[in-house]
Amino acid sequence: MGDKEFLVYLSPECEDCLRHLHTMRRGRLVRFCIQYEAWGGDKWTPIVRYDTAHGRPHRDLLHPDGTETKEEFLGYSAADVMMFGERDIRSNWRRYREAYEKEARS
Repeated sequence: MGDKEFLVYLSPECEDCLRHLHTMRRGRLVRFCIQYEAWGGDKWTPIVRYDTAHGRPHRDLLHPDGTETKEEFLGYSAADVMMFGERDIRSNWRRYREAYEKEARS
């Protein structure tokens, strides 16, 4: 099995990161997790995650109250969703953080 894991810092202050994990078996992607995390106070907080944790590629939008909003990607391969998720997070992490912080204040 080929497990890979790495972090990519998205902000110059290193307070926002993309966590990337994936497992390849015989040249095929078998599972992945692409997650945007923001540093707040004294811990990293996951805000959005694309993964295959429940057997299908999906997105979890995490809320400050601990709930999650799931979006499935039926008909798409795990590799397609992994690439889409990474592009989405790299392009939209600021919006995700702003929405999370706004929700936390209300």
